[in-house]
Amino acid sequence: MLKIFKRNIKSEYKERLTKSFPNKLYSDLNAVLKIIPFDNNKVKLFDGTIHQVDNLIHENELDVVLDNETLTIPYRLYFDEPNPELEKTLTDKQKDILNCIYLRHHNGHIREERLNLLSDNLEKWTVPFLIQLIGEYIYELLPIIDKKVNENTLDFCAEFRDENPMYWQQTESRMISYWNEYYRYKFPKLKEYLGFEIVDRIKKTNAQQNL
Repeated sequence: MLKIFKRNIKSEYKERLTKSFPNKLYSDLNAVLKIIPFDNNKVKLFDGTIHQVDNLIHENELDVVLDNETLTIPYRLYFDEPNPELEKTLTDKQKDILNCIYLRHHNGHIREERLNLLSDNLEKWTVPFLIQLIGEYIYELLPIIDKKVNENTLDFCAEFRDENPMYWQQTESRMISYWNEYYRYKFPKLKEYLGFEIVDRIKKTNAQQNL
């Protein structure tokens, strides 16, 4: 008799998100995944319309290397934010994991809010999520990133760049493309654009390390 196995979509979501973080965070990540609402498939878009989606995690993914470990980060997420009371039960590290997850949310306002909520003492595993935002089109994220890419995190960013040269080049190219398309009228010179300043700061850090 042929057995029909029911697809466990929640397990698939958890498995994909688990691949976004280093193995050493497994225990903390599991605590975070328990409070994420994977049940609601109705997504509210920017125009206020409600759409039902079949998959709350976009099929496109980003592969990066962090300390010789390959991470696979989803391009976009569509699930709701957790209950605030449940968030309060998380440790500071777990809150940073949660905030990093929601940096991939389809709603730019949520990405901005979660970026602001990231702690000031970021660990290295947050860098892939931070760098990805430099190559996105929402300028309002850049002043926040500017503060996060500081003397405490510059070395992490430089090491990540060296481990992912092709991805870094793609990120830099996207940053320039969005400047040219949307912000050149406000910042006629590329060097005046904050995205360029952040990238240049990280590149100079590498140059200093390679002396």
